[in-house]
Order: sequence, then structure tokens, then C-alpha cells
Amino acid sequence: MENANPSILSHVSIGTNDMPRAVAFYDAVLPVLGCEKLMELPFGAAYGKQFPEFWVQSPIDAKPASVGNGTHICFLAESKEAVHAFYEAAVAAGATDDGPPGPRPQYSPGYYGAFARDPDGHKVEAAYFDATLGEHA
Repeated sequence: MENANPSILSHVSIGTNDMPRAVAFYDAVLPVLGCEKLMELPFGAAYGKQFPEFWVQSPIDAKPASVGNGTHICFLAESKEAVHAFYEAAVAAGATDDGPPGPRPQYSPGYYGAFARDPDGHKVEAAYFDATLGEHA
């Protein structure tokens, strides 16, 4: 049986210490990339286009959530304009700038992205890959 999910991952989860704030942030930011909240449970919320691929939740061990050094989540954008919309929505919803929209040739010739820190401090990104400029890493 063929899997209809185009992702290579089942899902990614990040922790929060303030669920209402985190859900409000991602409710405001992810729709600009065509994502929506697909599930909401007492311990977290899941977002995706067809499947719940990104979770924001309370840590399962009931200890405080913390940010991973070197960890970030990158969401695919369908255009450079979508990268800008992601960045603008993130900052408007309480994120801090961690790299404004623009080309990132150090990653690959066709890489265009923007970085922000969500209200919990997690590094989130939106990236568009322009195939006319070359392969992406």
C-alpha cells in the first residue's frame, strides 16, 4: 500500500510552558504557509496541510520545556512572498527576528529563507527553494 503523505517525517514536536500563547502564535503564523490546526488536545495542538506534522505541546515528563541549542524547525514555503508573509506574521504574533527574509547562498544557490524565534524561544524558519537557481541541500 502506498503512503499518500509526502513528508519523510511523521511529525516534529516542540515544548511550551504557555500553551495558550504558543497555540495563538502558531494559529497566526502557519496559515500563511497553507497549514492549519488539525488537532487540539489538552496537552498540545497539531498543525499540517493534510496530516498532523508539527506539534506544540507540554513536555510529556511534566518538566519545564526548554529550547534545544542547534535545533530549529523549517517549514516549506511555496514562494519568496510566502517566506516574507511567514516572517511578518511571526514578528506580528510575538516572535523575535533571527534572520530576515533573503537568499541564503551559503546553504544552496536556490535557497531563500527567514528565521524567527517563537515566544518560547524556538528557532523557526520558512524556506523556499528556487529550482531554477540550482539544487538545494
